[in-house]
Amino acid sequence: MAVASPQTPRQRAGQKAERRARSILEQAGLVFIAANVRYKLGEIDLVMREGPIIVFVEVRARASLGWGGAAGSIDGRKQQRIIRAAQLWMQAHCGSHGWPPCRFDVVAFEAGRMNWIQQAF
Repeated sequence: MAVASPQTPRQRAGQKAERRARSILEQAGLVFIAANVRYKLGEIDLVMREGPIIVFVEVRARASLGWGGAAGSIDGRKQQRIIRAAQLWMQAHCGSHGWPPCRFDVVAFEAGRMNWIQQAF
């Protein structure tokens, strides 16, 4: 029987931020679909639905605003990985018969503040 490796403090903080983001988005009326969707090409933190729109959410947390802050840490390479993962998710869940509209949001926790960036990329 395999034993799960203990989580690092960084992993625990990331999961806490994802739970907090999910709660905030649900309070705003979005419907939760999935969390921590992983593919070889990328990962999606949260998949939510707002009306007919599928919302792929990247959650970032930073203790300070230094080094560009949480939102600034999502560079073009990371965006492409999220987009590829979203394409795989849409293919798996919607097939090839017309995908619903989607968008990519970022929920950034920086120095204790939350910033929800809709249509971030």
